[in-house]
Amino acid sequence: MENTLLVVFVVIITVDYFFDRIMDYLNASRWSNKLPEELKGIYDEEKYRKSQDYSKVNMRLGIITSSISFLLILGMLLFGGFGMLDGLIRQYTDHPILMTLLFFALLGLASDILSTPFDLYNTFVVEERFGFNRTTLATYVSDKLKGWMLALVLGGGLLAVFVWFYHIAGQLFWLYAWIFFSLFSVFMSMFYSTLIVPLFNKQTPLEEGELRTAIEGFSRQAGFKLDNIFVIDGSKRSSKANAYFSGLGPKKRIVLYDTLIKDHSVEELVAILAHEVGHYKKKHTLKGMALSVVHTGIMLFLLGLFINRPELSLALGGQEPSFHLGILAFGLLYAPVSLLLGIMGNYISRQHEYQADAFASEEYHPEPLQEALKKLSVNNLSNLRPHAAYVFVHYSHPPLLKRLQHLETFKQRE
Repeated sequence: MENTLLVVFVVIITVDYFFDRIMDYLNASRWSNKLPEELKGIYDEEKYRKSQDYSKVNMRLGIITSSISFLLILGMLLFGGFGMLDGLIRQYTDHPILMTLLFFALLGLASDILSTPFDLYNTFVVEERFGFNRTTLATYVSDKLKGWMLALVLGGGLLAVFVWFYHIAGQLFWLYAWIFFSLFSVFMSMFYSTLIVPLFNKQTPLEEGELRTAIEGFSRQAGFKLDNIFVIDGSKRSSKANAYFSGLGPKKRIVLYDTLIKDHSVEELVAILAHEVGHYKKKHTLKGMALSVVHTGIMLFLLGLFINRPELSLALGGQEPSFHLGILAFGLLYAPVSLLLGIMGNYISRQHEYQADAFASEEYHPEPLQEALKKLSVNNLSNLRPHAAYVFVHYSHPPLLKRLQHLETFKQRE
């Protein structure tokens, strides 16, 4: 049985790896050295070639990193690396929570060390070459240390609670864990911007002036109470722009990147905000949270069915059953389910984007949103002709041309 499971693990990660390569190939088949007719008026020739180069460089780097990751995991499976790590940890402790924490901490640290050179190359070579990087080495190191701290405190704490539930709640541990993680998810949705973001970025209230007046005017018109409008120093790390909505109830806030304010007119910024308000008005935040809770519940329920099967641990090279090896084995088996749920989630997310665009068009105007979306795509060197299959699998937002076509229908109604 253990050998059969090992074969299944190898097949799953191999199929997953080559599936991603097929998606990359299909997406690359849409690249062109000549500016396509449908992109004229959005990209000029020079900017389009630059966007194509950016896509190619990122795809090549992604193939290199994913190939190395694939080969390392394959090697760990075939040569019993996970079992060796389990045996090493057992020489120092037999406490179930400490064993699990040490196991995943060492795997995470090894993964981070191996990926850091590629991340450095991406930040300081690729992003620098295409004019995006604003990160200093000091900021990069600081972010890395803070990331480790959060992984240790939050990740380690959640994992410790998870293992504790397993040892005190028996077969119902998945239900206790589901309730706990769901409550934690709601808490983080409400307080992420006030607890986590300040560790990495400075957020300041949007100052009085034409933009704030326009935003507040639209909010009143749309019947959306908004007291918290913040500007985040995104230019500290990148020239790329963004905006997002976070929080629930009185904790809700709109966050605009300073790079977004710099590159867009007041009308375009209000249109972007109208889109974000549309997500709230259409209850997309709550729906997304509900889907996440359901997804987590399905995963934990299935984990509860499999976790006590000793052959999972033995298939990974363990000398005896262990909770941490069981989790890892289940994660490998769950990958196809996760892919399918991810595709479903992306489809729903794309529909939500269309609905938020419709709200912004109806409550404000479609033209400034179209212009804002064009600027964002061009400034970020986005690939505007992705393959339909790649979009179906990976895109949480519709491609720009699809969104522009959708917005055109609202222009015709005016």
